[in-house]
Formats: sequence, C-alpha cells, structure tokens
Amino acid sequence: MKFPYGLTDFKEIVTGDYFYCDRTDRIPLLETSKSQLFIRPRRFGKSLLLSMLEHYYDVAGRDAFDAVFGKLQIGNRPTESRNSYFILRWDFSCVDASGSTEDIKRSLFDHINDSIRAFYTVYAHRGFELPEIIINEQNAFSSIRSLVTSVRTSAYPIYLLLDEYDNFANTVMMQGGRSRERYAELVHDQGILKTLFKVVKSSTSSTGFDRVFITGVSPVVLSDVTSGYNIASNIYFEPEFNDLCGFREGEIERVLHDLAAGCGLPADRADQALELARTYYNGYRFCREETQTVYNPTLCLYFFQYFQKRCAFPRKMLDANLAVDRSKLFYLSGIPVGQDILGSLMQRGQELGIDDIHDRFGLDEMLDQSFHDQAFLLSFLYYFGVLTLSREDDQGELKVKVPNLVTQSLYIERMQMMLLPDPATRDAGQHAAKLVYKEGDIAPLCAFIQETLFQVFRNRDYRWANELTLKTAFLSQLYNDILFIMDSEPEIGRGYADMTMIIRPDMRRLRILDVLLEFKFITLKELGRIGEQIRKLSQDEAASLPVVAGAFEEGEAQARTYGMELDRKYDDLRLQTFVIVSLGFERVLWRKIA
Repeated sequence: MKFPYGLTDFKEIVTGDYFYCDRTDRIPLLETSKSQLFIRPRRFGKSLLLSMLEHYYDVAGRDAFDAVFGKLQIGNRPTESRNSYFILRWDFSCVDASGSTEDIKRSLFDHINDSIRAFYTVYAHRGFELPEIIINEQNAFSSIRSLVTSVRTSAYPIYLLLDEYDNFANTVMMQGGRSRERYAELVHDQGILKTLFKVVKSSTSSTGFDRVFITGVSPVVLSDVTSGYNIASNIYFEPEFNDLCGFREGEIERVLHDLAAGCGLPADRADQALELARTYYNGYRFCREETQTVYNPTLCLYFFQYFQKRCAFPRKMLDANLAVDRSKLFYLSGIPVGQDILGSLMQRGQELGIDDIHDRFGLDEMLDQSFHDQAFLLSFLYYFGVLTLSREDDQGELKVKVPNLVTQSLYIERMQMMLLPDPATRDAGQHAAKLVYKEGDIAPLCAFIQETLFQVFRNRDYRWANELTLKTAFLSQLYNDILFIMDSEPEIGRGYADMTMIIRPDMRRLRILDVLLEFKFITLKELGRIGEQIRKLSQDEAASLPVVAGAFEEGEAQARTYGMELDRKYDDLRLQTFVIVSLGFERVLWRKIA
C-alpha cells in the first residue's frame, strides 16, 4: 500500500495506486452553484480537492478520463460538464507576504501573470487555438482581462480554482508591527485584493469565468472584500460536505488492519492503533446537522506511513512539520477573555457554548478588543481547526470543544508559555512532574505548584479560581502525549475521574506508572481563614481541618472507585492514585492511595 504523504496531484495519486478515499460522488452537488467558498483548517486536503476538480473539468483531460476516474464513483455517472472547461489555477500560498504593500502587490501580480502564461502555453501545446494573451507585467488585472477576451473566442469557458485565497493576507495580519495598516491597504476600496475580486466578479459569465471555486482557512479576508466579490456561496457548513476533506473512521480502520496484517501483527494491535488514531486525530465536525466526525487526513497519512515502515506507532503523534499554526493561540492568549477560554479548553472534552458560528468577521473585529466576546473568539478558533463543533443542546445552543489530543497539546503548550515564560522555571516544573510517573512521588510537584504556579495565579487574578484552576495547574506540568493518553474528566463507569494518565499501549515496555488524580478545591471562605493563617499551618494541621478532612475522605472514595474501574478496563495497569486538595491559592495537600 502506498500513501500520498505530501502529494496533492490527484492524477498521480489515482493512477499511481496510492491510497485515496473517494469523494468524487460530491461533484454533482458541487455543480449546483457556480461560485463557491469552501473553508477548512490547514493541512486538511483542500489542495487535493482542487486537483480533483481540475482533472475532472479540464477539457485537455478528455482522453484520460477513464484512466483517472473510471474506477471512482463519478466514473460510472459523470456529469455533462466533465472535461468542458479551461482550467486556471491560482495558489495564494505562493504569494510572498513579507515586505511592503508594494512588494506584496508585485508578488501577487507575478503569480497571476505566471499562471496565465502557463495557461496559454499548456493549452496551445495541446492543440487549442487561442488568440494572443497580452501579459501586462505592471498590471496583472489587465492580463486577466486579456485572458478572458481571448477565451471568449473559443468554445470553452474558464473554471477558476483559487487555493489558499486568504493565506498571504492572514500572514500579514499576524505579523505585528504595521500589519493592520498593510492589511488595510490590501483590502480597502482601491486595494489590490479588493480590486482583484472585483475583476474576477466582472469576468464571471458563461464565456469568461463560468465557474469559481475558492478554498481558504477563514472567511476573514472575504468579509473585508465583500463589496468586491459577493457572489460566492458558502458551502463549508453544509452537511453533505462535512467529510469532503477528511477521513471517516471506517476508512481508517480498514487501513490499520491491513497494515497490522502486513506486519504479521495480531488484530488487537490494529485495534490499539485505531484507538490511538481516534484519540489523537479524530473529532472534527464542520456542520451542525452532521453527527459523524472526521479525521485529520494529513496526520493519518503520517501515522500510516510510519506504521507501515516500522511496524510500530510513531513516538510523536504530531508531525512537527504539520502542526496547527500556533500564532492563533498566541493571539488568543493576549486577550483577557481569551486567557479564560484557553484555561477552560485545556481540559479534554470541555465544552463552551455559542449561539452560532460567525460566518463573517473582518480585520477590525480581529484587532479591536471591543469585539472580542466569547462568541467571536470561539468562531475564530473554529475556523483554524483548534476548536470544532461538538453538539447542539436541547435549547439550541451550539457547543464547541477541542477536537483531539493533538490539538489539546497546543493549548497546553501555550498555557505553559503564558504561565511560566522563564525556560528554567518550566524545566523545574517538568522535572518535578517526571517524578510522579517515574517514581510515584508527587510531593515535589505539589510544592512546585504551591510555590510557583499559585504565585502566578494570585498575581494574574484569574476568574476561574476553582477546581478547574487546580487541574489546569497540574495538567500544564504533567502533560506528556508521547508516553501517555492524557485525559481530563474521562468517563469511568458511571462517573468521571478528574485526570488520568494511561500509558500508551506501545509504551508499556517502559518502566513508568499509570496515574489517577482526583482534585478538590476549597476556598478560603469555606475554610474561614485568611491566606496568611493557612500558610502558617503544618501539613498535618491543615489536613486535619474538618472541611479538608472531609474533602480527602470524599476524594479517596471516588478515587478508589475509579481505580477499580480502570483495573477492569486495562491489562497490566501500574496505577498510582493521588488525591490533591488545594486550599485556595495558598496550599496544596496530597495523599497517596494504596
């Protein structure tokens, strides 16, 4: 089995017998409107989708249709529009976003002019007669008009495929410095982006740009150029396209069983692989009506390729080259309400409510904090793939959550940097955390939380000062997705444990421990004492306070119940169980459960 890791050429993948999940049955649905915007997170297969459309509609590919599409779903019932267009393709990820606005304009013009030159050369070479297209090096808009004029004398219109339409503009927005001014220069009334979309809009006709398909990561840029291009149908929320990019679980499961068999491994090894893939790569849901979630395709291909080559699971489940853009979480952590959201979403499965996903917001909303309510920020994170739709509750409110452990690790990484900007301090916390799962010693970590992280919490005046704060503090130090499947609030039996660290099946050969943590948070008001009084108490004195003793008793009972459930669920469990009781932001008490 061959995997198209890093490949986006549809013809090469299909004719080269690479692994491909057939989505050609959606082509008739895509023909219901002539100008469409399709949004998905980075590395989700959008370029391959455009390549599929390119090969299906390209008039120069008629003779190769059966070879390319004959074994696919659309091959049995092609539409009347197949192989009836000239294809013009732009990829704005090729536009250099560095330098001045004039530099960006020059790069954009060069890309458009190069695309038009390639268009003319390819079709002329394949025997299509077109009048001369005049390339204007100083004004690519003039080149576009010349192209459309030339094509209008032929029998075939143009299908414009625009990939990563917002790539360079988003890069400009996130660069800091004069980014706001430079971006505004791109999208204002006379800006090159708005003008470009005006030119495209004015060229749409049955003899010019008859069809336009646009992909991107967010609707931000199109919102800012709406008056220039307001004819695109947004299809990214439509249920029939939920899995247009992305893999379904059944597709993943079949591959993993084939790979395990090819390695001579038992079927339960394939089941373990599926559980890992489900935990780390699944969970994306892009429309309210569809309940089926999809897997990140690029990360799955990374996993498949490693498993096939090594007959083992990759040590790092996230390929560093494919990480979601961390700048979006950096942006979030710089906003006061964003810090609260960041802390909440560190917890796996944690849901936040929103009336609806915003489908339009521009630069002003991005940069003006008066717009930064929870609904805006959650919508922003949804588009960039670091949040996904979870469900709709019985009162019509949408719930969003972190889709999987790969994405959760990015939240935790950002929280670590935000809470402990000093590398030496972070190293000290990590060293204390390792003692928990290496030696079953939690005392150094509790001391670090009490003396270092709680000081940060007191200084920052966090509004989420409760049990969630305590879990956030421990999770930020203990998180390790190389060795463990980390889970916050996992369902165990009929209850929910606060935090579990279950050794990954491929790491059980190591001499490390499974960990179960149960947390209790007691406010100073409940204790009836001020912080100075709490700090003066010895460990035994603090633990003997009636409310603290009651918290330990309740926590121990819960932890024992969860521990027995875990023992029944997993083989060879080396469980170390701890109850952690926090007295405000003053003291961290702990007890190990035998």
